[in-house]
Formats: sequence, C-alpha cells, structure tokens
Amino acid sequence: MADVFGNGTNAGRRIDHVLHPAEVTILGVGNVILSDEGFGVRTAEYLDAHYDFPEGVQIVDGGTLGIELTQYVTGTDKLLIIDSINGGAEPGTLFRFHNDAVMEHFQEKISAHEVGIQDVLALLTVTGHKIPEVVVIGAQPYDLSAGVGLSDGMARLLPHMAEQALAELRSWGIVPKEKDAAEPLDFHVVAEEAVREGR
Repeated sequence: MADVFGNGTNAGRRIDHVLHPAEVTILGVGNVILSDEGFGVRTAEYLDAHYDFPEGVQIVDGGTLGIELTQYVTGTDKLLIIDSINGGAEPGTLFRFHNDAVMEHFQEKISAHEVGIQDVLALLTVTGHKIPEVVVIGAQPYDLSAGVGLSDGMARLLPHMAEQALAELRSWGIVPKEKDAAEPLDFHVVAEEAVREGR
C-alpha cells in the first residue's frame, strides 16, 4: 500500500487508481475478537444478512484497517460509519456524529482503527476527494475483553443500531428491501480480505 499514496501532486492521481466507487458506503469497523469492540462490524453483518441494498450502495467490513480503507471510500458521496464508541457514557448509550463533529470525535480517540479513519478522512480532504456527507453512529460498549461474541447487552442493541442505520439511509433516499429470510453473511466488499489478497 505504501506506493499507492505518493507525495506531492501525484498523490491525488494515485488515489484515483484504487477507487471502489459507490454512491453510498456503509462501513462497519472494529476488532471482532474484543467482544463489543466489534459492534460496528457485527451491525454491518446484520444489515447485509437481512436486507438487499440498491445498486450504488456498498457494505464494507473495515475491521481494524486504517489508511488502507481509503481505496474503499474514495469517491463515495455519503459515508455511514458504524463503530463501538467509548464516549465515557453508560454502557449501551447511543451516539451520532455528523460531518465536522466526526473529525472532532476521532481526534479524541486512540485506537488504531479510529486513528486510521481520521487519517483517511483527512487524506481525502487534502487531496480534493472530501466525502460530502459523513455520519458516525455507534454505542458505548459493555465489555471489551477478549472474545468473538458481543455481550448480552450489546447483542440486544444490534437490531436497534441496524434500525438507526436504516433511518440514516432513508434520509439519504436509500430504502433497502428486507429479505424474506436472513441469508449467510456475504459482504459486497470485505476490506481486510481484499487487502490481504492484494486487491
């Protein structure tokens, strides 16, 4: 990835070569082996399993990727990020940040993927690819210990967070169709796997 983002005037041109353009991107982020830290990814999985999305909408499992996410969000007009948000509130508290407040939120965070998202948004801005509409939604975690499952409290929040994501999408004119039955997980784009495979 290092040679994709060059210095000087060539940086923007090189970014253009790694686009996965979509009008709307739903980005689930977090570490799925630290229980509730994986809430954003689990919510994206839930949405993908229960809904069919119109053409022009992509779901990205961002996992714990940082600057590598640039290639999956460059060119999108509307970005919805779903994350486990440690805002110092009571467990289960829901959060929403919009546009300028998104950068303010990430400036106070220290986890690798949160710093990475801040870097992605900053890079897109300085190279003339700023995303016009960015919303971050999430919930205060209950448990960040090692484990691949969500805590009971966070698991109960999953459908509510999915509904909040759907409400954001509806405000953008996106109305997904509920599937007759939940399907096995099949991401439109799985960012971590794609990066490992060199795509």
